[in-house]
Amino acid sequence: MRLRRAARVILIGAPGVGKGTQSERLLRRFPQLSAISSGDLLRHNVKHRTPLGIKVESTIKAGGLVPDDLMLRLISNELHQRGWIFPAHPEGHVMTLASSGICAAETDSSGNGGNPSSDVETAAFLSSPTHAHGINAFGPPRVNEDPSASFLLDGFPRTATQADRLDEIVPINWAVWLKTPLEVIMERINGRWVHEPSGRVYNTTFNPPRVPGRDDVTGEPLVRRADDNEEVYRKRWERFLETSEPLLEHYARKGVLWEVEGMSSDEITPKLMREFERKFIE
Repeated sequence: MRLRRAARVILIGAPGVGKGTQSERLLRRFPQLSAISSGDLLRHNVKHRTPLGIKVESTIKAGGLVPDDLMLRLISNELHQRGWIFPAHPEGHVMTLASSGICAAETDSSGNGGNPSSDVETAAFLSSPTHAHGINAFGPPRVNEDPSASFLLDGFPRTATQADRLDEIVPINWAVWLKTPLEVIMERINGRWVHEPSGRVYNTTFNPPRVPGRDDVTGEPLVRRADDNEEVYRKRWERFLETSEPLLEHYARKGVLWEVEGMSSDEITPKLMREFERKFIE
């Protein structure tokens, strides 16, 4: 199916509600829709030892949160490189990590010249005036409204503050709130088993392995994730409720929030597809 306008989508939902499943189904059905994962962008930078990757590697390994400023810069650069946002002024430019390094080298008071350290480069990246106000100093960027510039953003924003900052770069035009009762999600969590080397996930209720406790492909033992227990999950649920309410209110005020509820992913998917088609195809 061909989109008639650009779709800029995020999915919001409690852990275990099926955001990954719905994302995969949307991407399969609508080829013009691309996935942008903040986690994948971070991992790419860490793997390729970019200044940003070096800066955040220790934070990621410790399970900490990468600062919003870095995440926003990472996303804005990705969107610019894909041609999905443009500088607000023809003379504007996007401050990338490479260009920040040049600026740092030019302004280095030590006069040593040469390549700046990753700390100096990243500091310039964060402190640049273009970063402080969206993508450039001339105002908010222009957004590509061509259907080919459609994306599903995963992993960001998670808070209203992040959403507000993201609005300065690119306006999300559809925020989907996936809702499933807590007791249903708890049942899924309690029945979930994982093959750790591959990441394959099974569920004793609706997707059991052919041999109980064994991976279908390798025959190796399946394990339970450390956080797949009721006590841990309830804490995650409570944290989600605390942070999601302001986030949902943010997108409700923007007029782009849509709620869908179901007892399973298979129940939610047809509703989601129909509404997506209504908004972006019909």
